[in-house]
Amino acid sequence: MAVVLVLIDDLMLGSKVKSALERAGHEVRLAAGRSEAERRLSGAELLLVDLSGEPSEGLQLVEDVREGRLEAEGLRTLAFYPHVDGALRRRAEAAGFDLVVPRSRVAREGATLVSTLAARS
Repeated sequence: MAVVLVLIDDLMLGSKVKSALERAGHEVRLAAGRSEAERRLSGAELLLVDLSGEPSEGLQLVEDVREGRLEAEGLRTLAFYPHVDGALRRRAEAAGFDLVVPRSRVAREGATLVSTLAARS
């Protein structure tokens, strides 16, 4: 399956997402901040970013990948945001994420969403 890097500072949700993805056969790396995510990015096929913590870190990370300032060839990206924040959703779409979904969907359907994105690679 895929190597998935998850940029998230919520330990509870991070643990749930990691467990669900590992059960689906993915290798999962967690990162609590942008600098840690950059260090763990090499070899990742998918990047999941929780925008409910410090959204600018994840948004800028994906913009840097999309604009070639960070090397991550073929990286697929998924952002998840608090469902009440439509402006944040639009910012994630503008940053170039492949998929942007409410946070509740990742909690429920994370493995399915990742598998769908991995299949697009």
